Amino acid sequence: MAFDIDMIKGVYTKMAERVDKAREIVGRPLTLSEKILYNHLWDGMPTKAFERGKDYVDFAPDRIACQDATAQMALLQFMQAGKSKVAVPTTVHCDHLIQAKDGAVADLRHANSVSSEVFNFLESVSNKYGIGFWKPGAGIIHQVVLENYAFPGGMMIGTDSHTVNAGGLGMVAIGVGGADAVDVMAGMAWELKFPKLIGVRLTGKLSGWTAPKDVILKVAEILTVKGGTGAIVEYFGSGALSMSCTGKGTICNMGAEIGATTSTFGYDDSMERYLRSTDRADVADAANKVKSYLTADAEVYANPELYFDQVIDINLSELGPLLNGPFTPDLSSTVGTDIKEKALANDWPMTVEWGLIGSCTNSSYEDLSRASSIAQQALDKGLKMKAELGINPGSEQVRYTAERDGILQVFEKLDAKIFTNACGPCIGQWARYSDPKNAPKNSIVHSFNRNFAKRADGNPNTHAFVASPEITAAIAIAGRLDFNPMTDKLINEKGEEVMFDEPTGWELPPKGFEVKDNGYLAPEEDGYHVQVKVDKDSERLQLLEPFEPIGNTINGAKLLIKAFGKCTTDHISMAGPWLRFRGHLDNIANNTLIGAVNAFNKKTNFVKNQLTGEYGGVPDVQREYKKNHILSVVVGDHNYGEGSSREHAAMQPRFLGVAAVIVKSFARIHETNLKKQGLLGLTFANEADYDLIQEDDTFNFIDLKDFAPDKPLTLEAVHADGSKDLIKLNHTYNAAQIAWYNEGSALNLIKKQNA
Repeated sequence: MAFDIDMIKGVYTKMAERVDKAREIVGRPLTLSEKILYNHLWDGMPTKAFERGKDYVDFAPDRIACQDATAQMALLQFMQAGKSKVAVPTTVHCDHLIQAKDGAVADLRHANSVSSEVFNFLESVSNKYGIGFWKPGAGIIHQVVLENYAFPGGMMIGTDSHTVNAGGLGMVAIGVGGADAVDVMAGMAWELKFPKLIGVRLTGKLSGWTAPKDVILKVAEILTVKGGTGAIVEYFGSGALSMSCTGKGTICNMGAEIGATTSTFGYDDSMERYLRSTDRADVADAANKVKSYLTADAEVYANPELYFDQVIDINLSELGPLLNGPFTPDLSSTVGTDIKEKALANDWPMTVEWGLIGSCTNSSYEDLSRASSIAQQALDKGLKMKAELGINPGSEQVRYTAERDGILQVFEKLDAKIFTNACGPCIGQWARYSDPKNAPKNSIVHSFNRNFAKRADGNPNTHAFVASPEITAAIAIAGRLDFNPMTDKLINEKGEEVMFDEPTGWELPPKGFEVKDNGYLAPEEDGYHVQVKVDKDSERLQLLEPFEPIGNTINGAKLLIKAFGKCTTDHISMAGPWLRFRGHLDNIANNTLIGAVNAFNKKTNFVKNQLTGEYGGVPDVQREYKKNHILSVVVGDHNYGEGSSREHAAMQPRFLGVAAVIVKSFARIHETNLKKQGLLGLTFANEADYDLIQEDDTFNFIDLKDFAPDKPLTLEAVHADGSKDLIKLNHTYNAAQIAWYNEGSALNLIKKQNA
């Protein structure tokens, strides 16, 4: 039986009336995305048609999911909200703080030792406030959510950008910062700009070496890392119907890499099969009663150009396996000759040192079974691994079932390392090198979602390529980046030429899923007596102090850094070893923007201190400004803040005294996080004005007292020689968001309203 079945039935009970009313108001057939959005309006019954990409709308999500790295700050904020219990079903999943090194048993034991303080804090807070808690080793948040909580037609938010994975079960699931989650936990509305809609029509059928992963790798090539910004991507067509539920999850998961608000598929037979196989027949039965409301109206898919803002066509029968990378998930190559030519032209290392299979993107039973079919062929054909191979199962249920069915043993016979059911290398939790900054140039292939520089192992010289699990397995066995399993032969131990056959696998376990201990701890019904303790001398956890409002008079602010090129949340607040400080704002602030490239010297963590004229680390210089009560400004390029939803990338600059972030364009989640923390997130009205910013600039915001929706601001940039430039800045703040700024943060406003 499903968790929260009564809540799910309640969503379905309201759906027909609300969707019918929305269709009447909008005056046309509706996409699936619109049906879900209109069914989750905070005010209930629809009363107006919203303009895509313009109207800010209040929604009422059904549930919240948090992973341990981001949950710390989210729950530290929730503790200040004045509530005794979360208002909607919420879960915490311990998957980010487990470092991959020696294997599952040893790594989990080590994590429970070094991070026990954090795990105990999260467990106690969860127990006190009515939050479901998934212990370390229980699994990766998004796979666990897909197996236990996701349901067709639902709306979920999560404090991780890959929350979108639940779109594989027909949800509108959206990654947010912790402050957004706190709003909903506290019983308040969640605000989102009504998304634009991108339709992806899938025809044909996947076969051979082509996998669902290749669909999203192709979409990433088409749309790039920012092409989906502000939009929901809705997949449909005969090709979508022929795909497994977990395959759909993989596609939705990597939608975060194109900047999409979320991605989703209409409810179909594959979702029903998955629900029933994961002991949720009650959800399937309830969904079947409103089946027509859990997909788009027929007219939409028949003539998608009339209903979507953009339509992309992909014929799965013509799609081949792809490799995306290095250093960005949208640089796409076909396996074999194409990747070889690019590697030779760009001096990418041809030898592959590691293949990694798993992460929240590709860690299902189906993924492991298809990859193991390649591993089994290597054993049968007498092939030895040329690269090392690592496996991260998605959940304890997947791991237990895969072990029962002999899948993991196949990998182990090839000397693969089975890591904990956790994120591991995907989010930088990989103890691959003792000195990653000085590690050698190399290539790896993985089935993860992100491949930014230093993302997996901290080594800036690691060239990471993204592929399907089966291609990852084949390339790892061959040990060469240019290996094409469809055409290339390998020499086995007997000196014979052999080729791989096409991969095979199971959509679902033939004998069903099985698990002895799934790792779930239910909260107490009344957690009033539960004590949450945070040691004042802890280096891992720190109770929060409210931010003071920046105010409407900003004069004499200094330039902290002008970031050059790509500046993701990994550049602003690195993961890896810094994850241990995610619950301690002062300590983690010491990594603020240390990965960003300074436009004036092309170095990282090396900026000019305008008070001394000397150069130093970004957080060191900023702490000097803060000590002298001087505000500062960060300037950035396009798609600033892409990547993870981590709100630390907004909280840290705010804590250190940054008043404004001015860029050519923002990634959606990061822009919202800046607003939530009471910062100014602004864009150049003329992108060329980025070039006007000089290293010794001081800034005056000359009309901030008139801060209002749809009204640009004017920045006076005072240069070292006394000359000045007036720069027009745009913003997307509405009245409510300006109130957050005026109060110092959204949380300050919540506390004020709950007082």
